[in-house]
Amino acid sequence: MSELLFEIGTEEIPAGYIQPALNTLAEQSAKKLGALELTYGAIRTYGTPRRLTLIIEDLQARQADRSQEHIGPSKKAGYDDDGNPTKAAIGFARSKGCDPAQLQVVETPKGEYLMVVEDVQGQETKALLPAMLESLIRELVFPKSMKWSDYAITFARPIQWLAPLYDGEVLPVEVEGVSCGNTSRGHRFLSPNTFELTDAKGYLELLRSHSVIADPKERREMVIAEVKRAVKEHAHIDGAAAILHEGLLDTVTNLVEYPYGVCGRFDEKFLQLPDETLVTSMREHQKYFPVAGSDGKLLPLFVAVNNTKIDDIELAASGHQRVLRARLEDGLFFFNEDKKQPLASLCPELKGIVFQNKLGTMLAKSERMVALSATLARLIAPELEEDAKKVATLAKADLLSQMVGEFPSLQGIMGRVYAENDGEKAEIALAIQEHYLPVRAGGAVPSSLLGALVGIADRLDTLVGCFAIGEKPTGNKDAFGLRRQAIGLISIIKGLKIAFSLQDMATAALEGYAGVVANDEATVLEVMDFIRLRFENDQVAAGLPQELVEAATSVGFDDMMDCIQRIEALEQIRSQESFAVLAGSFKRIRNIIKENAETTIDEALLSEPAEKSLYAAFTEVKAQAQPLIEEKEYCKALLALLEMKEPVDQFFDQVMVMAKEDAIRQNRLNLLTGLGELVLSVGDISRMHVE
Repeated sequence: MSELLFEIGTEEIPAGYIQPALNTLAEQSAKKLGALELTYGAIRTYGTPRRLTLIIEDLQARQADRSQEHIGPSKKAGYDDDGNPTKAAIGFARSKGCDPAQLQVVETPKGEYLMVVEDVQGQETKALLPAMLESLIRELVFPKSMKWSDYAITFARPIQWLAPLYDGEVLPVEVEGVSCGNTSRGHRFLSPNTFELTDAKGYLELLRSHSVIADPKERREMVIAEVKRAVKEHAHIDGAAAILHEGLLDTVTNLVEYPYGVCGRFDEKFLQLPDETLVTSMREHQKYFPVAGSDGKLLPLFVAVNNTKIDDIELAASGHQRVLRARLEDGLFFFNEDKKQPLASLCPELKGIVFQNKLGTMLAKSERMVALSATLARLIAPELEEDAKKVATLAKADLLSQMVGEFPSLQGIMGRVYAENDGEKAEIALAIQEHYLPVRAGGAVPSSLLGALVGIADRLDTLVGCFAIGEKPTGNKDAFGLRRQAIGLISIIKGLKIAFSLQDMATAALEGYAGVVANDEATVLEVMDFIRLRFENDQVAAGLPQELVEAATSVGFDDMMDCIQRIEALEQIRSQESFAVLAGSFKRIRNIIKENAETTIDEALLSEPAEKSLYAAFTEVKAQAQPLIEEKEYCKALLALLEMKEPVDQFFDQVMVMAKEDAIRQNRLNLLTGLGELVLSVGDISRMHVE
């Protein structure tokens, strides 16, 4: 077995591009090796701002010889009436490098065809890798790519060197004039010289000796250690600790090849800024880690992570402090200016912000949110109606604040801060911030029902409006983040267990656009389908079988919480042997009744013992199950329905449903239809039947 070491050396790649690129390298190399029919062991990737590295262990040295079957023309077209090969057969044989006498006749689903078996000799892996590695480079996709010099290739940053080593031997890989070799480069400042690579086993240690920590996991641990060391050595405050935000750790890890922490300070006057403002300014703009005391309150300290060792700590810290001070001075000025006027005074100015070109301004959206939030509150929590209207009115006002203009990620947060400053109730202020939650899949949902109500109204308004004007997600295109909006809506409803008619609320949301878009029921149904598909994906991702989820959603998705309860009941009951049998019988019932909708049963027409027995069982089970279904006791209802297994089996064994007499046939269909409707109150269990 052999090994491959492939290093792509570049100018500094943006931090957020590195891990996705490494993931793609691993995935695509595995796919390409599979297509080449080469076996391999572990695939490892490493990356720094100046290099992307792929290592493949235990790589098969040569393709195996194999036989390949080629289907040609039909037997009828390949041979004439005398059994001689036609031009079609001769041409096919010639194209495959064989004699027409070697052609075989095989039976296919389309009939008899000619076939030739070609013996294909495997190639040396060393000969296959150059083309594969070049394609890996050309197929890497980045959020933004660039071209340089006269080259046609695009990449995140200009490629400076290529080092493709197969068992220590340099492979002939050349991309747009960038030639290959066995050399790499060390840290830009600490070890700028080139050096020779030998093999994959010593790769990490060799780079470490040139001040490059190539393993992102190891480098991340070093970043954490350096941040903690800097605080411990320079903060001189008991209990002080850096706030290690996961996203910032990932970013900083991919900004450096060798991390070194520097602790700096800022003027205590900036602590009057809201914590979120301070943290955002440090984290997002400067990539600094905030520092908090043992009580959790922010201290006038921060930690920067440099990409080189520092000799003069004070000089390095002063540079970081100077940059941060300018940013915080701006923030403090904006904060004080914003507080000079109440948040509510900004609401009328929302008419100057376009929500969507065809859907009007943000002021119009706020007014729709107010109406929809009130409608939702009246259904779910009437005592919150006035508060919901107040929150919806103020929810978007901070978009016009100077602070959000400078730090857009603070929208909602500054709304809460300014509402508190204006003396609004704490729950209203909190709901202003929380109506944006969750901000990402799997993120925290609103802690209060008030924030949830306005968050639902906000998302439904956006979904319905965009669908109404045809702005629906297609493929990778989702300009308005509608998938994220739908996932957020689902998360809120699930997280706070809010039961309501989703279709009624979507209809109300569309009515809010009166005079702007057509009130088309098809739009509401499209939105419902869109949300349902996201919901089904969410449930399957949680580990539930697709057929189980669809069994529940196919018969009703209007009330998402009710749907979840039915899914949970089906999940609990599906492992029982009798349920599997009943599911099979119900599938048969569904196929038989088809378009029949009648459920009226004439007992006088029940002649066979098995159908009388089924009718009696159905009557008894319906009396038990119907109240349970109305009380949403779906698991108990399903247990009651399992009592139908034996009577249904006997019915199908002993009774001819499609009797010759019209009345008897219709009566039996009605009996099965009534049974089907009862089962469908919980879910279409026929979808869960496995042959």
